Amino acid sequence: MSPEDRREAIVQATLPLVVKDGANVTTSQIATAAGIAEGTVFRVFKDKAELLDACIQRALRSDEEVARLEAIPTDVPLEQRLTSGVATFSGYLDRMWGLIGTLRETGYQPHDEEHKKHKGPPIGMQQLSEAVAGLFGDAELRVSPDLAARMLLGAVFTNRMGSGFGQTAAEPDVIVDLFLHGALTGGDK
Repeated sequence: MSPEDRREAIVQATLPLVVKDGANVTTSQIATAAGIAEGTVFRVFKDKAELLDACIQRALRSDEEVARLEAIPTDVPLEQRLTSGVATFSGYLDRMWGLIGTLRETGYQPHDEEHKKHKGPPIGMQQLSEAVAGLFGDAELRVSPDLAARMLLGAVFTNRMGSGFGQTAAEPDVIVDLFLHGALTGGDK
C-alpha cells in the first residue's frame, strides 16, 4: 500500500470515531478500526493532532457530493433537480458540522499554524456551488447561474443552522419552492 493510500485508509477509519468521540478518540481505537498496529499511526502522522486535522480536511472535501450533483439528470424538471441538489448539500453540511461540532465539544483546539493555513472558504464549498449552478441548465434566470446557486446555498446554509438552535429545519422541497416562487401567495404584493 502506498503511503498516500495508507494515510487515506487511516483517515477513513478514523472519521466515524471522531464523529462519535471527537478529540477523545484514542490512537488505540484508531489502530483497531484501521486494522493496523498503533505504532503505524505515528509512522504516518506525527501526532494525533495532525491526524485530526487530516480528518477535518477530508470532511471538508466535497468530491462525492459533487459527483452526485453532476449525476442528476438534466431532463428532469428544474424544481426536482434543485430539490436533489439541496438534499445533497444539506448532507454535506450535516457531515461537516457534525464532525467539527463534536471536536469542538470535546475540547479540540487546532494548532495556530494549522488553523492559519486554512483561511477562506473550504474548496469543497466552491466546487459544490459550481455543481449546483450547473443544475439550472438552460433555465431562464433573472441572475447568473452562479449567483442563483450561491443564493440557494445560502438559504440551505441558514436553514441547517436553524436546526442547531432547536428549530426544525425545512425540507429540501420547501426551500426550493420558496427560492423559486417566493414567500408571497399569488394575490399578495
